[in-house]
Amino acid sequence: MENELIILVIEDDPEIGSFVARGLRRAGYEVDCATDGETGLRMASAAGYDAAIVDLMLPRLDGLSLIERLRAAGVKTPVIVLSAKRSTDDKVACLHRGADDYLAKPFDLPELLARVEAVLRRTQPAGEMERIESAGVVVDLINRTVRRNGERIELAPREFALLELLMRNEGRGLSKNYLIKRLWNYRHAPQTNFVDVLVWRLRIKIDKDFKEKLIHTVRGIGYVFRQI
Repeated sequence: MENELIILVIEDDPEIGSFVARGLRRAGYEVDCATDGETGLRMASAAGYDAAIVDLMLPRLDGLSLIERLRAAGVKTPVIVLSAKRSTDDKVACLHRGADDYLAKPFDLPELLARVEAVLRRTQPAGEMERIESAGVVVDLINRTVRRNGERIELAPREFALLELLMRNEGRGLSKNYLIKRLWNYRHAPQTNFVDVLVWRLRIKIDKDFKEKLIHTVRGIGYVFRQI
């Protein structure tokens, strides 16, 4: 299943945040927004965003601390910093502490879009993966087959897409809202139990006949693929 790339915008200025989000959506990206650092950190930690655009001067948690916490937690989402600070020292400090790029305010939207494209090119795999393998589960992305400990498991297309998404983000909890947007391509996640039902079906096929369970609920976040 082919999905739009999802960008997280963390910006407390409503005018700038709206401007950036509109520009990204017109360019074909899916966009989620946060207006403070703590919310942005929680969202970035709970979902595998393709990139994040982060303002430095955020309420509740500043942008640099947010980036440092993401990197300390092993979150590799590429980050572009937006800041009114324009000195070389400020840029170097951001890059040393985990940012991938730095754009000073005010900025032109075409330049921001070009920088988003650049960090995505740098962080995307050079070639398409042919398979994902972990904990005895082998997902063949070419032939669209799944095996666990050598046993063939038949999955429906959306079950396959869910397993692929969970395994690509092994060890990281993915939120229900993120999964709904990825798997059903909704721009705004509706109030629904779609994800819970899909995860239940996948668990029956992947975990039911095996002692070690691999698909787990993360309270307050969503679901994760991991070995206990």
